[in-house]
Amino acid sequence: MDDISLSHIFLVCADEGSFSAAGRKLNLSRSSVGKTVARLEDMLGVRLFHRSTRHQALTEEGKIYYEHARRAHNELDRARQIFASGHRSPSGILRVTAPMSLGRSCIGPLLLDFTSRFSDLKLVLSLNDRPVDLIDEGFDLAIRVGATINTTGIAGRKLSTQAMRLYASPSYLGARGTPKSCGEFDQHQILAYGRGRTLRWRFAGVGGQALQDVEGMSQAQFDDLDLLANATAQGFGIASLPTWLAHPRALRGELVPLKAFNLKPYDISALWPQSHFMPPKVRYAIDHLVQALPGLLTDDLKGH
Repeated sequence: MDDISLSHIFLVCADEGSFSAAGRKLNLSRSSVGKTVARLEDMLGVRLFHRSTRHQALTEEGKIYYEHARRAHNELDRARQIFASGHRSPSGILRVTAPMSLGRSCIGPLLLDFTSRFSDLKLVLSLNDRPVDLIDEGFDLAIRVGATINTTGIAGRKLSTQAMRLYASPSYLGARGTPKSCGEFDQHQILAYGRGRTLRWRFAGVGGQALQDVEGMSQAQFDDLDLLANATAQGFGIASLPTWLAHPRALRGELVPLKAFNLKPYDISALWPQSHFMPPKVRYAIDHLVQALPGLLTDDLKGH
């Protein structure tokens, strides 16, 4: 049995949590799985699992080997997909990560529509706002807002632009007044998106004026845009929100855009591991998002 086969059985054991479960998944006996792992341990000269009658867990050496083996197998899977994909249409599993709010409202529905067109294509969508290592975590595609594309080993393409605007609730503005200049923000309750970072709003220059940044500390921070929008609508302060997210609340009269301020928009980009060959499932998905996403992000603020 070659090294790749040995490491594959090891990975299944680690993922399934026991030799018995791995055997069922691989259609092998428990003893056969155990002997294979023992052989791998002999080859490496380390113990990969702590074993007991009721428990099985990776050793520190096992955890290190798991990381490298998983990365190697992800690359092999990607290579197989590339060379098996002289096929005409997308197939396999499309693993995508996207921001939570944008993913729920826009990316998820668009990718579900896309994958439904191909019987051999399945979607695995992970929504989170944390930094993601596409290669180590096995993602085919990442959708990010304001992401830098010139990252080593990562290719990218702009999908659309996300317009931003300051909003507050009618009750908040009635009680605290409407700011007319950046210098008035220190007299207001500011809500922000982020994790412990200093607030930074970038105002686009209007009428030849230069780009202006406003930095400071917010009274409250949220790592979920929906929570931020809800807190703003409930009158807790002023926040910078994507217009596609705030617009429905503005239509219901829950939010009021502060028209005196022009925020710099953010690019929405697709990022993927750089390669000489792009699997059809990734290429087709990106093309679909380029075509369909802008229609969901229209900055329709007429009358608001």
